[in-house]
Amino acid sequence: MKFSLKPITALLGLLGLTLALPPKVTYDGVKVVRVDVGDSADEVAALKALVENLNLALWTDEITKNTHVDLEVPKYQYSAFIKATEDLGLQVSVMHEDLGAAIRAENENPGKGSNPGIMEAAAAAADITFFNNYHPYSEHLTFLKKLVARYPTRAEIITAGNSAQGRPITGIHIFGGAGKGNRPAIIFHGTVHAREWITTMVNQYFAYYLLTNYASNPQIKAYVDKYDFYIFPVVNPDGFVYTQTTQRLWRKNRVKNSGSSCVGIDINRNWAFKWEIPGGASTDPCSETYKGRSPGDTPEFKALSSFQNALAARSVGAKLFIDWHAYSQLFMSPYGYSCTVKAADNTELVALAQGYANAARVPYGTTYQAGPICTTIYQATGSSVDYSYDVSKIKYSFTTELRDTGAYGFVLPASQIMPTAVESWAGLKYLLDNMK
Repeated sequence: MKFSLKPITALLGLLGLTLALPPKVTYDGVKVVRVDVGDSADEVAALKALVENLNLALWTDEITKNTHVDLEVPKYQYSAFIKATEDLGLQVSVMHEDLGAAIRAENENPGKGSNPGIMEAAAAAADITFFNNYHPYSEHLTFLKKLVARYPTRAEIITAGNSAQGRPITGIHIFGGAGKGNRPAIIFHGTVHAREWITTMVNQYFAYYLLTNYASNPQIKAYVDKYDFYIFPVVNPDGFVYTQTTQRLWRKNRVKNSGSSCVGIDINRNWAFKWEIPGGASTDPCSETYKGRSPGDTPEFKALSSFQNALAARSVGAKLFIDWHAYSQLFMSPYGYSCTVKAADNTELVALAQGYANAARVPYGTTYQAGPICTTIYQATGSSVDYSYDVSKIKYSFTTELRDTGAYGFVLPASQIMPTAVESWAGLKYLLDNMK
């Protein structure tokens, strides 16, 4: 029998009540701190135990030697946390004194306007003012559709499939004089991890820049005539919407995990290549890096991999894949699953990654580090980059961590959207000019 909530909703309405929705997570009073970690295995183990005992949310995927860990500490736990770290001899610095206040200030961009009416108008106009602020998911879709409406002979809306909650994974396909699908593919993924909002904006900037400069800039025209660009600004729409409605720092998708009350799988630990290797992901459904029950069991993986494999299988193939992330200012090549196994094209890929980093530094002096994933940041199994390189056979497969290095972290002010986009374009331009 089909059950309907309508009669109950109507009754509650008469009583002046509403159905309870998930409460919006407040971060008021939460501090974000950075803990420096030395080369002692005992120190690492003690910090892991402390984080687990206090149930602290990590901003850094792994706790490893000779690096740092960024994490949230609620106000009521801060004294105990500081005492414990002092007893362990760990150095702690504060990134955000009040995360709730930082989130409220995130979309402020002095002199640019940030009220909903202005933001909605910017999306509808599909002009450069769109990049003054972060936007609701619906406005991202509007922006893409308006771009296509303005340039119907150069672009179309595409979908790779559906998310766990049934949302289309929507992107934009940009093509040149040869028509649709007749040139090697360049594929970009943004907002794989839902809280990394800057990646959404940077990918949409690429689409905007290519289309608005095609007719007037011979170099841009040459890029678009040489390649077909498939840009997916938000490949995790369920998680992205959840960060906007309920929990700003949510990371994973929103799939329900059988046998657990914890929701979500890390899409970038679920790709069906070296998924089974230990150490680069978690088997705990409550972990931020939970890899799923089996390789490639997320709807997002199935949709995205099928889409890119179909492109790669064509006679013109796929030339470049980039999975855009934040934060840490890195540009990386395969592999993530191993720190000792080198990609067959490692020398060329690392050189290109370094070239990207050098070019990205030119506009504003922003420093990016370059190298293979595992030795540059940490081990990551089941990643899209390793899959794209080894399974899809896309030679030029990379991932990046955009701004910044921890001053703001995931809560990057809107005033940094355009500088991040400009320096990312400078790095991308280097790749387009130097891939063989």
